[in-house]
Amino acid sequence: MPDRIGWIMARIDVLAAGALRPNALETLSRLFNSHRVAEPEDLEPILSQCGDTVRGIARGGHFAVPRDLLARLPKLEIIANFGVGYDGIDLDYCAGNRIIVTNTPDVLTEEVADTALGLLLNTVREFSAAERYLRAGRWETEGAYPLTGATLRNRTAGILGLGRIGLAIARRLEALQVPVVYHSRHQRADVAYPYYPDLRSMAEAVDTLMIVLPGTDATANMVDAAILKALGPDGIVVNIGRGSVIDEPALIEALASRTIYAAGLDVFANEPHVPKALLELDNAVLLPHLGSASVYTRDAMGQLMIDNLTGWFETRTPLTPVPETPVPHAN
Repeated sequence: MPDRIGWIMARIDVLAAGALRPNALETLSRLFNSHRVAEPEDLEPILSQCGDTVRGIARGGHFAVPRDLLARLPKLEIIANFGVGYDGIDLDYCAGNRIIVTNTPDVLTEEVADTALGLLLNTVREFSAAERYLRAGRWETEGAYPLTGATLRNRTAGILGLGRIGLAIARRLEALQVPVVYHSRHQRADVAYPYYPDLRSMAEAVDTLMIVLPGTDATANMVDAAILKALGPDGIVVNIGRGSVIDEPALIEALASRTIYAAGLDVFANEPHVPKALLELDNAVLLPHLGSASVYTRDAMGQLMIDNLTGWFETRTPLTPVPETPVPHAN
């Protein structure tokens, strides 16, 4: 039976779309009739060849899967997303056409939480600026690096989005003796952290805002000028969710005017573009969206993406479907 299943899967057309790890691409080619498409502009020849027979998409990076593309794939059954965030996929169309979308939670939780903590420490204590100071020879010629104006001591962190990654960040903050509160759509019954049903009220009560939200219509520009002002002049913003959650022009203005103290960002509104005004600020620590970017974690994400595809085509049981596209009952 396994040989027969393998023979059947090898005849299934799957698009390998966007930024995917080499070992994931090799496995997709071995298991399926895989069609590689690195960029959306490369789609047309493949759609002309097999658009009518594609049954799965392995989707990496920010490869857009809009309604007009989905409409050209009448046999599509599943989109296996490489990553936790799945913005850029038309979920309404998928739900209405019984197309399952999966993502890769859990396997990247600890790596992203590590990145969030590192970004917070780097922002508060200016480690990257201090290293540049040393490398430029200024320690020897000008003396010690100036004392940092911020510290983790006496701070309170508000976590915006207390899901898997938010909880992992909270555990790390607790170990550093930083009190944690949170705002999410719903209060959790399984945690003791104080809950704020209103984001602005939480921003007024804390001085450190950790953003761990996906990019959706509901979260777009959720952290706006009013929230930043409520955070106050000692406020520090760390974003490892999605760039669209912050009103980026408002953040730039808040940093430039010192309405808030500083920001540490791993994500941006229009990646990989980062606004020049943001690059020029000396109170912003910027990373190129590397939250889960280790070989170990990315390989684990790739394997879960593939396991979702094989689970669906073998037994109609993907491992990690997203809530917007629930798995239908077997006929």
